[in-house]
Amino acid sequence: MLNGLNKICDRFTKLLVVWVLLAVGIGYFLPACFTPLKSYTNWLFAFTMLGIGAVLSLKDFEPLVKKPQMVILGTIAQFAIMPALGFAVAKLLRLPPDLAIGVILVGAVPGAMASNVISYLAKADVAYSVALTSTSTFLSPLLTPLFTYIFARSYIKIDIMEMFYSIVIMVILPLLVGLTAKHYLKERLEKINDLFPAVSTLFIAFICGLVVALNKDYLAQISLLIFVAVFLHNSFGLLLGYLAGVLYRFDVKRCRTLAFEVGMQNAGLGAVLALKHFSAQAALPNALFACWCIITASVLAEVWSRRPPADSTVKI
Repeated sequence: MLNGLNKICDRFTKLLVVWVLLAVGIGYFLPACFTPLKSYTNWLFAFTMLGIGAVLSLKDFEPLVKKPQMVILGTIAQFAIMPALGFAVAKLLRLPPDLAIGVILVGAVPGAMASNVISYLAKADVAYSVALTSTSTFLSPLLTPLFTYIFARSYIKIDIMEMFYSIVIMVILPLLVGLTAKHYLKERLEKINDLFPAVSTLFIAFICGLVVALNKDYLAQISLLIFVAVFLHNSFGLLLGYLAGVLYRFDVKRCRTLAFEVGMQNAGLGAVLALKHFSAQAALPNALFACWCIITASVLAEVWSRRPPADSTVKI
């Protein structure tokens, strides 16, 4: 029975983009289905991170110990490229303040946990992907408010400490609870291991649906502008992430992994932070990015999985 449940949950998780698109559609056409969830967004995201922590293990952090320089370089690329790129896109498109803040916030949040699955499908370096995502997530209470302040302060006053506490409560504490539960209840949790990512998938879809529901009227006016911003941010994130790997002289598998880590952001966190600290409009780029980055990364993973590197080294 548990094997059957795990298979169902595994298939459910792999269809994340389908559930996000479905939730977005329901949020737009039937907003009343999601608007009551507004008061619970913090809890929804906290449970998402708890579920992610429950499937991680200390072994996933081995690359941090064995090759810390690789993880440090990847993390530098993550936080050097995406926040600055978000600011550049906002200026280039002359986005209104709320949307500009949202795009910058997309860049300032850590990498998406979905990148680990994408790296697996692309036959890239999964262990490196997990190490990078985990590192950027644990650093996010410090770096996300800092980069949001640096690039968004010209649009609105940024309270760094308030954002810091929000991320600690919504991200770090649930993640630690999940890791602790995994450590002490390893055998019991392994029996339902696929349940936690499925629940996290469901909550991310709910958050995206809620953001669209809260912005139904506004979305109709500026939908093309938001899409162009997200398209540019994601596309150049993937490209520059790969080129950063080339600059670091990584092998092809790690270059591909770094492309996913940089180009895919934890935009679900961005959406919740935007709703809590800024506005519903600022959450829009995050909701769209959460969906779009999975689509582009999935396509890229399919292409790369069929083209395994003939040579493991990249030369410049």
